[in-house]
Parts: sequence; structure tokens; C-alpha cells
Amino acid sequence: DVLQAQGLYQIRPKLPYVPGMDVTGVVLESASNSFIRGDRVFANTIKQGGGTGGLAEQCLVSENSVWKIPDHVHLSTCANLGRNYFASFHSLENIGGVDSNSIVLVDGASGGVGMATIELAKAMGAKVIAGVSTDEKVKYPISVGADRVFCYGSDKQSHKVFKDKVKAACAELGHGNGVDVVIDVVQGELFENALVSCVKPLGAIALVGFTAGQKAIRPGIILIKELKVVGSLWGRHAKENPDQHRKNVERMIDFLSEGAIKPRVDRVIPFNNYVAAFELYENNKGRGNTVICIKEDPMLRSRL
Repeated sequence: DVLQAQGLYQIRPKLPYVPGMDVTGVVLESASNSFIRGDRVFANTIKQGGGTGGLAEQCLVSENSVWKIPDHVHLSTCANLGRNYFASFHSLENIGGVDSNSIVLVDGASGGVGMATIELAKAMGAKVIAGVSTDEKVKYPISVGADRVFCYGSDKQSHKVFKDKVKAACAELGHGNGVDVVIDVVQGELFENALVSCVKPLGAIALVGFTAGQKAIRPGIILIKELKVVGSLWGRHAKENPDQHRKNVERMIDFLSEGAIKPRVDRVIPFNNYVAAFELYENNKGRGNTVICIKEDPMLRSRL
């Protein structure tokens, strides 16, 4: 949402526009037999609004982009489901083919997408090695079940140490050839210095983001390591495979209902102070789990 507001996101809406990709709330009206007034739902606006229009008291969303939320789940808990979990699920399921025999490496593992990746991979039965940029962030991946957590730092030497630790952990976890898939939200120098050496032959690196900047990828490295490097954009897949996408989200909501994934809400900011939410990310203080609350969920207010 912040990148889009700054004109830096790949989808650039015409001005003026209303931000907001993910929405939770209560149905007011529905032309579909699938929903009735009062249903508690999660909705995603990317199909018809390009990921905009959600930051409003009311919004109109296509029924195939709306899902019911279990009664025991707070609305705020689901508010970032699309932003964090859709990208993770697409990378793990559609690109990585992750199952109970897989081992997954995720960097940027203390952020919203990183922690969502850990939870989903564990819910799928996989083992997870997590990477973070500083020692202070180690506790976050541990809190959501990562099997190993290592710091990759910011220089070539620390990247090498990280690579060696990941390889050793793979051997300990029964995957001597390396990880099956890397979910990469960092890229930068880390990609070539460490990540490509951690993947088994014919394994995959799913490129989700580049928080450390974009660096050129040398084809020779990919050839020698026998890697698949795949850009991960869940939106295109969802548009072209709507039925499968709907089932994928239903599976995520099942994980949520069972407690296998537990989306976090780091901050809830009132609607009349929405600018503060955007400023958090402009100043690199957000962790991908900030919610703007237009109206409290009266059903579960005491549980937040």
C-alpha cells in the first residue's frame, strides 16, 4: 500500500484513488446466494481494483474475492492475510511444490511475508530454516516454529558464514544436498553470496521481493548450480486460475481456524489516524502486520 501510494509499485492506479488491498468486515448487501447480510468476511481487491479501494467504510468486491471468516477469529487477524500469506502460499505450493518431505529456506524471516512463509511451510509439514539480518530479529522466526534460525548480516563474510550454517543444518535435518526451495524476499548480494549455494540441484528459488536492492543474476551461476529461479506473483496466477486460488485461500483459512497459522497484529491504528500507518513503513518501522481499524469488531472486541 505504501509503495503504491509513493508510485513505486508495479500496479499504478490513476489519481485520485483509495488505497487498500485487503479488507475484513461484515457483509451489508450481496447479490450472491453464497453470502448474506451480517456474514463476517475477508476480501481482496486485486482482481477488480488492482489492490485498491479497501481503505474505506464501505467497498464493493466481486463475490469470488470474498471468503467467510470463522466466528472465533477476530477480523483484524485476517486483515493482512492477502498481503502476507498469499505470496507465501503461491511460492510454497505453486512454485516449490512443498510437502512433508521438503526443507524450505526463507530470508527476511522476521517480516510479515517471512513469518507467514514459516507458518505455512510448517502447516504443510515441511522443515524450515530461517534467515534474518540481525541477531535481534532471531526471536521472531523462532516464535512461529522455524527449525533453525541464522543471521546473514550485511557483508560478504557474514553471508559466507550464513551459507555454511545453512548447509550444515540441511545435513542435520536429513537433506545433505541442500534445501528444496528458497523463498527470497531480500535478493541483493545475499542471492549470489549465499542463497544459490544452499539449494539442491534442480531446486528452486522463488523471488518474492528485493528489500536489499536488485542485483544482476549471472546465468552461469544458475547453470552450474542447476537452479530454477522463478518470479513469484500470486495475482496473475489467481486471475488465470480462479477456482484453484479460491481453494488455496480456503485452505489457508482452514489452517487459521485450526490454529496452524496465527497471523499477527502488531499495531491497530484508528481510521482517523491512517497517515500514521503509512509513515511507519515510510520510516522502515513496520513489520507487515499493521491494521487500520475503521470500526471495531464488537463480537470479539475482548479478545484483541
